[in-house]
Amino acid sequence: MGKFVIKQAKTGVKFDLKAGNGEVIASSQVYKSLVTCKKGIASVQKNAVAAAVEDQTAEGFQKEKNPKFEIYTDKGGEFRFRLKATNGQIIATSEGYKTMKSCKNGIASVKKNAESPVVEEK
Repeated sequence: MGKFVIKQAKTGVKFDLKAGNGEVIASSQVYKSLVTCKKGIASVQKNAVAAAVEDQTAEGFQKEKNPKFEIYTDKGGEFRFRLKATNGQIIATSEGYKTMKSCKNGIASVKKNAESPVVEEK
């Protein structure tokens, strides 16, 4: 089972969602307070499972309603995803993946692990 790990950042706090094997599968922005960081976790828990997947790398891709995972390519040509809440805010982002298949596996892992009630503070 996955877990959310809250940790200090230079200007606040952030969280990582880790899979059962300990790998980071999604990260948050930096929040100003622990309370807002925990609200971010609650938003991921609520939105990830219901989120559609919008592949922005496909020509003429179909726009999906929020909540959604957006797949895109970064400047280095790697695939990444971001999870947007119902209000359109980005609530989690991924690392870069070399292949689309790996990126989609990352999304599936977030959907599976986001429901985790486990939240650790480092």
